Amino acid sequence: MYVVGIDLGGTFFKIGLVEVENGKIVKKIEEKTLVEEGGEKVVERMAKTVQKLAKGYDILGVGIGSPGSIDHDRGIVRFSPNFPNWTDFELGSLLSRFLNKPVYVENDANAFVLGEKWFGAGRGYNHIVGITLGTGVGGGVISHGMLITGKDGIGAELGHVIIEPNGPQCGCGNYGCLEAFASATAIKRMALEGKKKFPESVIFNSENIDGKAVFDAAKAGDLLGQIIVERLVNALATGISNFIHIFNPEVVVIGGGISRAGEILFEPLKKKVEHLVMPTFKGTYSIFQSPLVEEAGILGAASVILQHTSYE
Repeated sequence: MYVVGIDLGGTFFKIGLVEVENGKIVKKIEEKTLVEEGGEKVVERMAKTVQKLAKGYDILGVGIGSPGSIDHDRGIVRFSPNFPNWTDFELGSLLSRFLNKPVYVENDANAFVLGEKWFGAGRGYNHIVGITLGTGVGGGVISHGMLITGKDGIGAELGHVIIEPNGPQCGCGNYGCLEAFASATAIKRMALEGKKKFPESVIFNSENIDGKAVFDAAKAGDLLGQIIVERLVNALATGISNFIHIFNPEVVVIGGGISRAGEILFEPLKKKVEHLVMPTFKGTYSIFQSPLVEEAGILGAASVILQHTSYE
């Protein structure tokens, strides 16, 4: 059995043909999104790409992981900063008409946690918290095997829980969100804020002031790098301990570019979370780095169709 997953981004969309039994991506194609052409043109090119990719295969359907506020019941992009003219855009039904196949649309962070459930570190578990650390911080929650989305389908915005009231301003406009400490954007901001006090930091020898530069500096004993990593770990551990108290997950899976830092992130994070959770919760959860890495977007999108069809 095969499904198609579409990882939809503002610059590129990636489409993969996925074999359900083993989560293998049989074929994949990446194309420019070209948002400026308008939604219908984008969907038409997506449809042609799917047809080309799936030719000769019988596919169950298509899942799309899209940034923004998504009405997943109706496949509508309510709003997305990546697609400024797609307000209340009927993405799912339009693509379905082109392909004559079922199409389901989900927020990309929710798609991430579904991907972990079906193909990743959450496989075999029914209670999962997924967190993506990228340009922003996204999150998704599965409880009793079901995705938690709230009344309007926009719940579980884990990146926007407030970690530090009156903390740094987040991209959402609020102050002290988890995203303001644990995202790539936040890491760069903290590095630039520290430049005046630590101008000799090796972080500033790098061509790009990004997460890799900061984590590499911290590994090398650079003080500013260590300060930033400690601040990130403390904020992330605070958020995760709260999620554990609220959702009682079996596993917490962390993905996105920042997760690739590896043990310099995960070792202190696990210790800090263990320190913060109530005694009742100790030993009830595990924290994992996502194994899906580059394939997380496509596999997460493919999982959207599996999740819907398995409960119909």
